[in-house]
Amino acid sequence: MGDIHWKMLQVGAWDECQYRRVLAAEENVDFRIHVENQTRARDDVSRKQLRLYQLYSRTSGKHIQVLGRRISARGEDGDKYAQLLVETDTFGSQVRIKGKETEFYLCMNRKGKLVGKPDGTSKECVFIEKVLENNYTALMSAKYSGWYVGFTKKGRPRKGPKTRENQQDVHFMKRYPKGQTELQKPFKYTTVTKRSRRIRPTHPG
Repeated sequence: MGDIHWKMLQVGAWDECQYRRVLAAEENVDFRIHVENQTRARDDVSRKQLRLYQLYSRTSGKHIQVLGRRISARGEDGDKYAQLLVETDTFGSQVRIKGKETEFYLCMNRKGKLVGKPDGTSKECVFIEKVLENNYTALMSAKYSGWYVGFTKKGRPRKGPKTRENQQDVHFMKRYPKGQTELQKPFKYTTVTKRSRRIRPTHPG
């Protein structure tokens, strides 16, 4: 019995030591790094959310257009080339943007140039959506960190290396086309009320 009791104590001491090591490791984990890494990772498992809207450029005063391989920000409200289908991952704020009319994807190549591509599977066609303090949205390349979708006052694309998050050139506002409603219905909360006690009717005896 003495040997068995001693072995049980040894096992208990080993388990406690391992437990303390796990706790110490968890205390040293920087959760912010974990969130940033998860944000940059593609989510290929969860259901995608599909939106239809326009992106209004703060500098040009017009909307982004996907004109096949050519990209501009000269579209009027309701312009068919300015209507964008935006596929959003449910985690990570990463999006792929496709022109509804041309079915070409908005992409950024290794030189930082905005181009349209028929196939949007490349990481060059993935952007990280960032909501800024001024309520505008910026789109940073998922492949080339620090490079943003941007346009000049004339609606011409800016090259990624010449863009910064605080520049008005990279600020956009989401707008639905005229007469167009959201493709996906917003989530509705169901109000649950406390169930009242049922009172049985009394019958005359």
